[in-house]
Amino acid sequence: MPYPLPTVLGRASNLGPSPPKMLVIPWHRSGNSKRLISPNGPLTSVCRFPGEPTNVTNMASEDIAKLAETLAKTQVAGGQLSFKGKSLKLNTAEDAKDVIKEIEDFDGLEALRLEGNTVGVEAARVIAKALEKKSELKISLGEGLITAGAQLVELDLSDNAFGPDGVRGFEALLRSSTCFTLHELKLNNCGMGAGGGKILAAALTECHRKSSAQGKPLALKVFVAGRNRLENDGATALAEAFGIIGTLEEVHMPQNGINHPGVTALAQAFAINPLLRVINLNDNTFTEKGAVAMAKTLKTLRQVEAINFGDCLVRSKGAVAIADAVRGGLPKLKELNLSFCEIKRDAALSVAEAVADKAELEKLDLNGNTLGEEGCEQLQEVLDGFNMAKVLASLSDDEGEDDEDEEEEGEEEEEEEEEEEEEEEEEEEEEEEEEPQQGEQGEEPATPPRKILDPTSGEPAPVLSSPPPADVSTFLAFPSPEKLLRLGPKSSVLIAQQTDTSDPEKVVSAFLKVSSVFKDEAAVRTAVQDAVDALMKKAFGSSAFNSNAFLTRLLIHMGLLKSEDKIKAIANLYGPLMALNHMVQQDYFPKALAPLLLAFMTK
Repeated sequence: MPYPLPTVLGRASNLGPSPPKMLVIPWHRSGNSKRLISPNGPLTSVCRFPGEPTNVTNMASEDIAKLAETLAKTQVAGGQLSFKGKSLKLNTAEDAKDVIKEIEDFDGLEALRLEGNTVGVEAARVIAKALEKKSELKISLGEGLITAGAQLVELDLSDNAFGPDGVRGFEALLRSSTCFTLHELKLNNCGMGAGGGKILAAALTECHRKSSAQGKPLALKVFVAGRNRLENDGATALAEAFGIIGTLEEVHMPQNGINHPGVTALAQAFAINPLLRVINLNDNTFTEKGAVAMAKTLKTLRQVEAINFGDCLVRSKGAVAIADAVRGGLPKLKELNLSFCEIKRDAALSVAEAVADKAELEKLDLNGNTLGEEGCEQLQEVLDGFNMAKVLASLSDDEGEDDEDEEEEGEEEEEEEEEEEEEEEEEEEEEEEEEPQQGEQGEEPATPPRKILDPTSGEPAPVLSSPPPADVSTFLAFPSPEKLLRLGPKSSVLIAQQTDTSDPEKVVSAFLKVSSVFKDEAAVRTAVQDAVDALMKKAFGSSAFNSNAFLTRLLIHMGLLKSEDKIKAIANLYGPLMALNHMVQQDYFPKALAPLLLAFMTK
């Protein structure tokens, strides 16, 4: 079900000329900080009205703390106080005194409903104060933003795992007149997925259409949606919306699993947003195709100040194309990040030479590429010649100079593999449409054999493909990110099929092996999460599976619970914690296990 928005109330028609203030109504006080706790994790909602300063919320980044916070989610079963539809006029603190008294007298208050009332700024503030004392409050339901006639300029719902259903929860708000004045939309780390991206794009497009009909088109300036697994479909849908809006100044979409088709769509949309100052697409997969498309757009933009294409696999040819764009334009460029992109020495030198006339440049990041010691020295010399050595970021993670022939051959093979994978995915989608019941019957088709290129001729060589389970067995015996990715798009299904989910110990073993290869790199992260989903959905969905035994064995292997069996705990908890943090947010995860797991995460 869609998760409701926090009640953050703004201007009503009878509030007079004074501008409304930013209101953040807390649902739960944690220490000295005020946070909004939703049934899907810690919900921090910041709604800023015209003229108000930006409010930045810093979230804890520790892995164990993230998991503990996620586990704190609960479901509201009762304890609801409702003023829905009472047509109350709550403008002042005096007007709200009866509501406040009921809040204070309500033991075990878990939910507050305020739809269908007029709540002014002063009244909302004292109601918020009363709610601070209600430690059990979990949800505040209301359409107050719309009914109060608020005019938002900023909406921030970042760091909430609401998924695509959550987007449906605030879709009506985005389509309403409340958001006609929206300048900043921040939805970072919300797990929207491609489906949520499409819903969001449609809502923004409709908002622009409606606001244009009233003579004041939506003029969105800042869009933030990193770590949302938007992938190509979600990115392409949003690109269409961006092209219609045309007023963007900042776009932040890092870590979304976007490949060159999505990057190309975004590039085309950026070309229709001439005021763009910041483009952050860190940790997506451009390859040469995406980089060339983006470079073409960069040549047309004159206001860009910051470009972050770090960890985007632009490679050498893509870097040269971007260097050409920098050389021919971008007069206001202050920061260029092309780190960890598999760029060779000559291409990196081209980038350095391209920034020679960028008087405002403050940082050039080419760390983590393949320059070699000599290449790093040459890069510094080039920038020294322009008196710009200070702008060069550290090169401490340079991976050394690769053999040129080997790298070119590797790039060609990877590009051909990408094309083959895209074709395979299209074929699989068609097969799934033709046979929709196949997955339900547990009879997934085997992964099509991948073509392997003959290193001498470069032509596809015949391969005697072994059954998929053998490949899965190899991965489970000696897990690595590369082996997981080589299993192809059906890896999650194959791993689940290969695991005896009636045995909790075997499920724990498979879970830990899959999660052990977790990397904060789009392709690997997605593959791990998909495999965990398939495995655990199958396990928890089986009546023969003992969930409590699974949790006990998992805690033992993670070193959080002692056992008489003297089992050696795993050395690195990062991957399992990341996988757990993902798993506990999914619908298949038994909510009854959350308190037990939380107890071990917080002790």
